Amino acid sequence: MDPKPLLDCFKKYISLTNEEELLLLSKVTYRKYLKSQYIVQQGDICKFTGFIISGCTKTFYMDDGGQEHIILFAIEDWWTSDLGSFIAQSPADFNVQCIENTELIQFSFDAIEELFIEIPKLERFFRKIVERAFVSTQKRIVRNFSLTAKEQYVQFKNMYPTIEQRVPQYMIASYLGITKEFLSKIKSQLLLE
Repeated sequence: MDPKPLLDCFKKYISLTNEEELLLLSKVTYRKYLKSQYIVQQGDICKFTGFIISGCTKTFYMDDGGQEHIILFAIEDWWTSDLGSFIAQSPADFNVQCIENTELIQFSFDAIEELFIEIPKLERFFRKIVERAFVSTQKRIVRNFSLTAKEQYVQFKNMYPTIEQRVPQYMIASYLGITKEFLSKIKSQLLLE
């Protein structure tokens, strides 16, 4: 396992000494998941938060009718988990599933809590990550209310240019809250413009 991408992620927000880096790395686990494997399932308690070394995941809610509602994709250098379940150690509202074979560096709830005591500045790092996730979620809600499906799709492509090449179209449609047929129609219209 190469810890450099994880340590580089931390360095965006905080400085760690060599000793702190070693302590941090002593508390992580490295895990490989296969395509279609679940990292967490609705109703289970999310025991880990993970940093993606390689691969792609989707976070989604399955409604009572069996309809999948994708709320998030995550790729390399992103974090993935059911954050609400992880923080509260309560049953997950969401599923996190691998779209590709995925490698993660994972932190257990207990390990994170220990690290917060031993390296207090890690709390700042995780606060910053959660703040960014919160702001991103708020912006997405506003986009869902204020933009047409076509505008949402264009913005999705601009914000996440590499994801569309890695994710099936029906999943992008689910993320946008439209049918795959409507997404195809939007894409056809954009080609004519």
